[in-house]
Amino acid sequence: MAVADKAAASTARPAKPRSASGARAWQRMLSGRRLDLLDPSPLDIEIEDIAHGLARVARWNGQTNGAHIYSVAQHCLLVEALARARMPRLDARHRLTVLLHDAPEYVIGDMISPFKAVIGDAYKVTERRLLTAIHLRFGLPAKTAPAIEALTKAADRQAAYLEATRLAGFAAAEARRFFGRPPVFSAALERDFLKPWPAEAAQERYTERLKKLLDE
Repeated sequence: MAVADKAAASTARPAKPRSASGARAWQRMLSGRRLDLLDPSPLDIEIEDIAHGLARVARWNGQTNGAHIYSVAQHCLLVEALARARMPRLDARHRLTVLLHDAPEYVIGDMISPFKAVIGDAYKVTERRLLTAIHLRFGLPAKTAPAIEALTKAADRQAAYLEATRLAGFAAAEARRFFGRPPVFSAALERDFLKPWPAEAAQERYTERLKKLLDE
């Protein structure tokens, strides 16, 4: 469906619900979709919106070295590469699950862990609701299998260690205290994934990887 047709279809639908306070609880995407944060529909989730958003959301609140932000899109690609290194025979469906682990942040942004601790469970509830809709959109189970969730968390912590020490100014001992032991990784992985990319490059690479995994 063309972007203009999507926009028209989205506009033609009834207005999205509002929050308990009466505030608007949906976001209009560049595709023309209106994504309801209270009850997100898989039908309103588009690859292009996810890739565009994640490529422009900064990890570490933007407190990283380099001419460009270190985007969530680039982080997700790093996590998926680390997960494949940990489990080389991981199938495409599970690799897709890993790649999408932070996909809700295209809507709600990347909130740093200290702030999540301050606000409590509200963020987690919204994040889980969005991730469920994203999983259903791409034919994945609503709930991730425990083994794949554990793998994703381990790879995510490895990525955080690398990002913290290479980009965010953490000393090795400090990063180890927060994120665990440093991972074993290749020079090629560091060269490719730990230099921040321009937003357009991050968007393109994330889109290509997502589509490739969907096709496998």
